[in-house]
Amino acid sequence: MSAGLTARGVVRGFGGIRAVDGVDLAVPPGRITALVGPNGAGKSTLFDCLAGAARPDAGRVLLAGRDITALPDHARARLGLARTFQQVAVFPGLTVEQNVRVGAEQRRGGTARALLGLPAPGRAAARAATDRALRLLDLDPVRDWPADRLPPGTLRLLELARALAAAPRVLLLDEPGAGLDLAQTARLAAVLRALTAEGTALLLVEHDVELVARLADTVYVMAAGRMVARGPAREVLADRRVASAWGEL
Repeated sequence: MSAGLTARGVVRGFGGIRAVDGVDLAVPPGRITALVGPNGAGKSTLFDCLAGAARPDAGRVLLAGRDITALPDHARARLGLARTFQQVAVFPGLTVEQNVRVGAEQRRGGTARALLGLPAPGRAAARAATDRALRLLDLDPVRDWPADRLPPGTLRLLELARALAAAPRVLLLDEPGAGLDLAQTARLAAVLRALTAEGTALLLVEHDVELVARLADTVYVMAAGRMVARGPAREVLADRRVASAWGEL
């Protein structure tokens, strides 16, 4: 039984067109898995099916072996699944610290507590989780700033910090490197590696080839709604057929 996230035969269509057509994918704990492919390949639709923003027409999504296909996104979050968005989603009227605290308040209290419907840890744990996430992403110096004062790259890190504060077992990242400068990209890479060392399962959708090559253990390639390649990052990214399918290498 996998402790990470698994998709089995996932199908999602729109108006008779299958945006996701029988996809299998595994996101194991302690590893960074990348999902790549050209625009229109179905990556975002699959991502939404995994996160709970959309329900598959067929197939299953499993979290730690439990079928979560029918669960909405908030229920998946309680079980330890967190995500970021391609278009950064933060609360502009809140401070940086308050934004991160929103994630910390959703912090899961371990698998057993979530499954039993017990409350998450209290205020002290939420405060500690908030402080840790701010430190990890180097956001402590701006913790009292309103989010709407932040530049795009820092907003991207803020969204990630909020997701981390929830202590997810599985983290889905939609183009996490977009808008980051070199220092922020290095910080992102260090944090993601630290998370995998702690056993977190990571899935990232990313167009930055260098970042994928630098971080990913396994790469899946989507085109026209189907998986056309998968394997170790170095082998997959060196495959000319993958470069042709991706169109951006």
